[in-house]
Amino acid sequence: MTESNGSAAPKRNEDMPDWEKRFRAPRVWLPEWAEDAPDRSLFVSNATGTYELYAWDRATGAQRQVTDRPNGTTDGVLSPDGAWIWWFDDKDGDEFGVWRRQPFDGGPDELAAPGLDASYPAGLALGRDGDTAVVGRSTDEEGTTIHLARAGSAPVEIYRHRESAGVGDLSHDGTLIAIEHTEHGDAMHSALRVLRPDGTPVAELDDTKGGTEELGLEVLGFAPVERDTRLLIGHQRRGRWEPLVWDVATGEETDLALDLPGDVSAEWYPDGAGLLIVHSFEARSELFRYDLAGRALERIPTPPGSVSGASARPDGSVEYLWSSAAEPSAVRSTTGKVVLDPPGLKSPGSVPVEDVWVDGPGGRIHALVQKLAGATGPLPTVFDIHGGPTWHDSDAFAAAPAAWVDHGYAVVRVNYRGSTGYGRAWTDALKHRVGLIELEDIAAVREWAVTSGLADPDRLVLTGGSWGGYLTLLGLGTQPDAWTLGIAAVPVADYVTAYHDEMEALKAMDRTLLGGTPEEVPERFEASSPLTYVDKVTAPVYISAGVNDPRCPIRQIENYVKRLEARGAVHEVYRYDAGHGSLVVDERIKQVRLELEFAERHLRDA
Repeated sequence: MTESNGSAAPKRNEDMPDWEKRFRAPRVWLPEWAEDAPDRSLFVSNATGTYELYAWDRATGAQRQVTDRPNGTTDGVLSPDGAWIWWFDDKDGDEFGVWRRQPFDGGPDELAAPGLDASYPAGLALGRDGDTAVVGRSTDEEGTTIHLARAGSAPVEIYRHRESAGVGDLSHDGTLIAIEHTEHGDAMHSALRVLRPDGTPVAELDDTKGGTEELGLEVLGFAPVERDTRLLIGHQRRGRWEPLVWDVATGEETDLALDLPGDVSAEWYPDGAGLLIVHSFEARSELFRYDLAGRALERIPTPPGSVSGASARPDGSVEYLWSSAAEPSAVRSTTGKVVLDPPGLKSPGSVPVEDVWVDGPGGRIHALVQKLAGATGPLPTVFDIHGGPTWHDSDAFAAAPAAWVDHGYAVVRVNYRGSTGYGRAWTDALKHRVGLIELEDIAAVREWAVTSGLADPDRLVLTGGSWGGYLTLLGLGTQPDAWTLGIAAVPVADYVTAYHDEMEALKAMDRTLLGGTPEEVPERFEASSPLTYVDKVTAPVYISAGVNDPRCPIRQIENYVKRLEARGAVHEVYRYDAGHGSLVVDERIKQVRLELEFAERHLRDA
């Protein structure tokens, strides 16, 4: 075994390769603004080299850094009155911590909800009075608890259940609390409940009852209007995500029935008269305004690509975070302005993606392909597998795939069964034969890549992070002749040990995916675990792991590595002091450099 160490990064911008500039260039996420003080905003940026929270006073233009932690901070919420910034302090990046708060204008941090012990976060909603918060917590011992916290008083528990749940939203007047829960035992399909602040149930909506199909619901938000009991929710009643408006007081449901082919999400316009619609279809997204009174849908012009987040402002304009595979992300506005443009190094662009559709065992599979302009195959090819599994690759800017392209590789990203954006049946298809179903789809796209002349069959890299890392290790063991080498970041490697060590919410998801615990369905865990096939792995393996990772814990990775060591298999391991990935730019660059160097060494003579 080799313990990897990164080489020193270039110090001058002019000496930096483009792939590194894409990571180092300052970027910002979509700003959140305070409902009752819209000039006050909160955003995330990597301007210091670590992703941290920033306060922005739009009236004066002043910006200041709110958090400064070695492992970075991205979980923050701005109170509706704009007075306070809440942020989640998990210290070691292990996602287990407490909420702290800081005045918007600056000052010392304080414990935001005294009396609540450290936990995994399970949602947060802040009241307009500045003194009320609904705090969701999850621990392995207690399951999920939800508490009402008021300034000057001890938090009061208003909900508890062994299964996973979370805070959805707090109504405009603070009298209604919406939660998502999985009391029925299916962690992938939530039901909704509305509570009063004392925990008394007001209404329930559960699409998992009354039929054989399991349908999920999600909270999108209460209407931002005084004494308005309308709750915007997402549903899957027609086999894809769509919004509807549920009046909690009357029980009336207003189905929008939008004639859009892909998944649809929504949020309220500030006046409550319309909805901002985000439509995702075949790896791209677009925006619309929906007028509730006239039931009219109007397209909001955006460039082709992906909208990663959008927000309607009080003046009716829309701000959105946009990018494409070729162009870096930017926070834009329908006014025509770039909302936030951080100074300093600008990110180089990359090459656009090509859409490929391949017939697979479960239906047509969508893949995105990138390669240098003019490059002809067969090329060394990287199959970069996304995590989730309920996620999807899209026509959006991504520095890591672009780094492979810069080095002469073709990059193929596969939206396998289990991915979102292609309907509920596609997302739900991977149950019980977990991992194996996804790999069937990846194998079908691999066959296309080789027979089409794109990919060199002797120089094929299987890689991914999180669930993508899991599929990488499982693929190396179940398809040992298909891959030249594998690179797995923060993977599931030993499914049984991972189950016992991971955070409770992920235990619940695994029980849903596999139909029970390792003790109840041992054969399924065995069939889906990379450890089962580790002795069949013939390709060189590179693994990186966060030592504080609560999602893919380190012990189960060590079990896999020991099995590689026992038979002298070619492998390298890199451990770093963080959780499920890193928010530090230097660390992320180091990891990508190590992966590129590993591939270069082992493909040189292939």
